Amino acid sequence: MSDSGRRGESMSVKDIIIGIDAGTSVIKAVAFDLRGKQLAASAVPNRYRTGADGSAVQSLGQTWEDCALALRGLHEKIAGLAARTAAISVTAQGDGTWLVGRDNRPAGDAWLWLDARAASTVGRLAALPANRVRFEATGTGLNTCQQGSQMAHMDTVLPEMLDRAEVALHCKDWLYLNLTAIRATDPSEASFTFGNYRNRAYDDGVIAALGLTHRRALLPEIIDGTQITHPLTAAAAAQTGLLAGTPVSLGYVDMVMTALGAGVYGGDGDVACSTVGSTGVHMRAVRWQDVHLNAEGTGYVICLPIPGIVTQVQTNMAATLNLDWVLGLAADALRDFGQEVSHRDLVARIEGWLAATRPGQIAYMPYISEAGERGPFVNANARAGFTGLSLTHGYPDLVRAVAEGLGHAMRDCYSAMGKLPSELRLTGGAARSKGLRGILSAAIHAPVRVSDREEAGAAGAAMMAAVAIGAYPDMQACIAEWVTPLLGPAEPPDPRLAAAYDRIFPAFTAARRSLIPAWDALAAARHASGDQDDQ
Repeated sequence: MSDSGRRGESMSVKDIIIGIDAGTSVIKAVAFDLRGKQLAASAVPNRYRTGADGSAVQSLGQTWEDCALALRGLHEKIAGLAARTAAISVTAQGDGTWLVGRDNRPAGDAWLWLDARAASTVGRLAALPANRVRFEATGTGLNTCQQGSQMAHMDTVLPEMLDRAEVALHCKDWLYLNLTAIRATDPSEASFTFGNYRNRAYDDGVIAALGLTHRRALLPEIIDGTQITHPLTAAAAAQTGLLAGTPVSLGYVDMVMTALGAGVYGGDGDVACSTVGSTGVHMRAVRWQDVHLNAEGTGYVICLPIPGIVTQVQTNMAATLNLDWVLGLAADALRDFGQEVSHRDLVARIEGWLAATRPGQIAYMPYISEAGERGPFVNANARAGFTGLSLTHGYPDLVRAVAEGLGHAMRDCYSAMGKLPSELRLTGGAARSKGLRGILSAAIHAPVRVSDREEAGAAGAAMMAAVAIGAYPDMQACIAEWVTPLLGPAEPPDPRLAAAYDRIFPAFTAARRSLIPAWDALAAARHASGDQDDQ
């Protein structure tokens, strides 16, 4: 670059915040102006490997390289990006275990949240009396996704993995380490895994309940990215094309960053936010004193980057995956007759099928995932099914029942957190369908608002950086400009539809409880069949 070019770049106004969102399938770097307008995005596909033993692992080194590549891609879309960048913030997929050893080098591949190898350890720990104590502190049910479960399992069967590590991080923490050379984690993942959501700190009782007291030194410092930033290192600047010294904020876990960007907090009444995509994530923002801990010990309590405010979370293993399945049945049948029909064409028919069918006639259990269900109950053997079919029902009735099953599952999740919310902010694939929005609204008796925010996760992270550098005095002021103007009008629930779902919801919950012995028997039968096939 010429001297005149350097002088021009150095005089540029710092008017951009970059939010990094490293998801399970893609890593995105998104540029926003200081008032929340999205300017450009750069994405790189993520890569991980799965095994027959239930493993799901990812290369730490490759993940950082892909993150740096995504950041470099932004330079092609925004002139003078480096000099204009006021701050960077990073969020990423939650749970999992990213072990780092000497000289900040990977101590092995990361175990992702998809990894199921800790199932036996989860069963053992969940049966101990101390598990309820752990749940009361964290507000979070024990499952194979979590770092605590995975580290406890490693400590039992692969202790050498932990022996060669110096710190246990999460995905965003690993990227933050590469950006700043600082080993740290955030209050959200620290408290729902090893701590207490009330004080956002580690809890010795929780660590002891996981059997990890002797591994306590692996847990990193907790920092809040709305209050503390660290400068981008020279090495990271060279890899990303950004300027050394640029402030970097460590975001919270991606679930709450997405919810923050989409509107989980702000407005009158009890606001909730659901992301209804392949999976379903249902969240409500409450004061930590108002958290409702269910008797089953399921769900998450995850801190928001707002003092005293946390989110209660329940997650469905499969949401629109159920619709993909039922639409796929039609595509397969037509294909057998030599007719090809695209998924897009079938999705376009959903509104017509919903309009042509009666609501509340069939109960569908939306547990289509091979991994069963995790919210508001945990059962790896849970499977999908219809209850109430008769000769009068046709394919459109099945489509309606599947869509309604998503609404019943959402109500089941919110009921496990206490009373139903007074307003629902909706993101994900389901938000695009008026018919599906109407079903979800009626299922929980609340008006629905859809956010026009395109990259909510990256926006949530960038909002933390905006507060950290003083662009806003607090998160409430940032929400007023970054979130509220992008919320669409409230769509009230249809009273007749809501009444129909009130009548069928008890049948839904009764069916899912009574089916447990059947699910267990079917799982045993599948296992026995597999054993015979192996012989």
